[in-house]
Amino acid sequence: MRPPPAVTWAAALAVALLLALPAVLSGYAVTIFILIFFYAFLAQAWNIVGGYAGQLSAGHAAFVGIGGYTAALLFDKGVTPWIGMFAGGALAAGLGAVIGYLGFRFGLRGFYFVLLTVAFAEICRILASNIDAVGGAVGLYITFTGNPRQFQFQDQRAYYYIALALMLLATGVTALIERRRFGIYLTAIREDETACEALGVNVLKYKLLAMVVSSFLAGLGGTFYAFQNFSLQPGAVFGIPLSVEIVIRPIIGGAGTLLGPILGSFILTPLGELSRSYFGQSGLHGAHLIVYGVLLVAVVLFLPQGAYPFLRKLFSRK
Repeated sequence: MRPPPAVTWAAALAVALLLALPAVLSGYAVTIFILIFFYAFLAQAWNIVGGYAGQLSAGHAAFVGIGGYTAALLFDKGVTPWIGMFAGGALAAGLGAVIGYLGFRFGLRGFYFVLLTVAFAEICRILASNIDAVGGAVGLYITFTGNPRQFQFQDQRAYYYIALALMLLATGVTALIERRRFGIYLTAIREDETACEALGVNVLKYKLLAMVVSSFLAGLGGTFYAFQNFSLQPGAVFGIPLSVEIVIRPIIGGAGTLLGPILGSFILTPLGELSRSYFGQSGLHGAHLIVYGVLLVAVVLFLPQGAYPFLRKLFSRK
């Protein structure tokens, strides 16, 4: 679904504004925007396989963890994270291909594919928690040097621009897919997989390609996560909470649309951080998830296609 020209121009103006914004933002606001961009990037990566292809992966955090652990372990061996991130992305893509092939080859759809991806993420978490070579349950900690060649920066604004670049990269890849035959096939598979097979479309091939591209991008994000936080814990990068954070943004913004994941992240991330801070000060840790739940239920009931399709229809009438 292509955005109308007005939306394209608005998006270009928004990017220009975002490039200039750090000059006037506080340190806390910069941190919030980093989270918005990063989650939008991961949501857009998931959107390729979950939104366009309709294959609901609920364990995408596994690919983030794989990418992050790979880059961090290579960093210990003297490999710069700028190279390690692509190694992590490649490994995540390879494992994504394996999981995708197992699921798609044996016809797992819907809830069954969800279970497969959750099981994969949980296996990764258990392995990372019990293998001392990768830090075990304690995880990995990265020594801060402040050297940009090692993906480390003194100024948080550097992470702001990298996160923005990642978001734009994933959006560009998604736009390219959407405008090619690949994207048309993915949408058709999502709508009626059986009909596509009957028409001679290689369904396995295109679903697998979507999974590989999606996993690769998520793996790249793992390096950013590791070197922006300077640590990796199995429960954080392989756990269900991160997968939920990834999936819920496209659902709220509009899965299977180009700008839906970005809109979802701009809605949910500030709301999540503010509610987490408020409830945390009140001693109600984890209560921000209730806000997520209420918002998700409201979107499913009143905006089943997400916020972006609704806004697009609203403005197209004017």
